[in-house]
Amino acid sequence: MTTDMNTQGVASAYGRLAPIYDFVFGPVFRKGRAEAIKVAERIGGRILEVGVGTGLSLPQYAEQNRIVGVDISQKMLDVARKRVGKHGLANVESIEVGDAESLRFENDSFDVVVAQYVVTACPNPEKALDEFARVTRPGGEVVITTRIGAERGMRAGIEKKLMPVTTKLGWRTEFSFSRYTTWATANSTVRLVEHRPLPPLGHFWLIRFEKLSTAEQNATSLAG
Repeated sequence: MTTDMNTQGVASAYGRLAPIYDFVFGPVFRKGRAEAIKVAERIGGRILEVGVGTGLSLPQYAEQNRIVGVDISQKMLDVARKRVGKHGLANVESIEVGDAESLRFENDSFDVVVAQYVVTACPNPEKALDEFARVTRPGGEVVITTRIGAERGMRAGIEKKLMPVTTKLGWRTEFSFSRYTTWATANSTVRLVEHRPLPPLGHFWLIRFEKLSTAEQNATSLAG
């Protein structure tokens, strides 16, 4: 069985999950959603939520923030739009189909990018991370909640064996924290400012990257 992922396969997988997503995954990711929104709103302003899914997070954002939500699955977004209407969320600018690896927005368009449980569902995760950094303004943040795979041991072996199954379901089990630190080292526009485990079981983490100021980016480029 292959462990390759592709955009259409991920979209189809989450389209199938759309009718049951809130029931199955809502409780599991509740704490992570709340924490991601809490840290994102320390900056606030215009916030892009990549992988907005069925819009479970949308009612939790403060009214003064402006929210744009994108997701690869139209069926998930159909549920999100109904949620926006039901709750009268006037602060939601738009809900639209979008590929995390090729966002349509201009550079520095958002104060914060929030990506909840989406990086490990991207066929090319580092390309998605590059896009998150690109559309974040200098001084803004990229806020990620994600499953972190084990680096070694029995759990790492199990996760590797599960990969052919989970990739068909739309996500990776084998994804170590070192992929984030390696990416941040290679990307001269960001720095890691926080990473901490989230419940349940410490398999999920909150990770924050700050977008460097223009002066800091220039200095980093010169140093490199």
